[in-house]
Amino acid sequence: MKVLLPVDGSKSSLNAAKYIAKMAKNSRSPVSVTLISVHDDIGLGHVKQFVAKSVVDDYLRELSEKELKAAQKILDAAGVKHNMAIKRGHVAEEIISLANKDKVDMIVMGAKGRSGFMDVLMGSVAQCISSSAKQPVLLIK
Repeated sequence: MKVLLPVDGSKSSLNAAKYIAKMAKNSRSPVSVTLISVHDDIGLGHVKQFVAKSVVDDYLRELSEKELKAAQKILDAAGVKHNMAIKRGHVAEEIISLANKDKVDMIVMGAKGRSGFMDVLMGSVAQCISSSAKQPVLLIK
């Protein structure tokens, strides 16, 4: 089974990694996981005027690596085969794009749980993915 695990450093995304570790332990078939960290750099537009592109790139890469490290430890401890992807762009679109490209069987991700009012105003990555993905999506709190 191929699983995509979006990671943002939140407690719920680490809970999703723990869930996958348990799932892999109880699975009869091998489980392969792709960890993905995506950062939307549109908010850094004003910074790019004053800071070199390479500095912004390094910052976002280091941030992603830091976020991925804890989930990677969980999967390593459970002996779950995994690889990592670091992307930039619209978060939900990048996750769905990779899920389709890699033909994953399932997306397992944390749901942070913003207030209902904020979700109505802004939407959430989890809502966008669960409503747009072709694959089953499992949300973990």
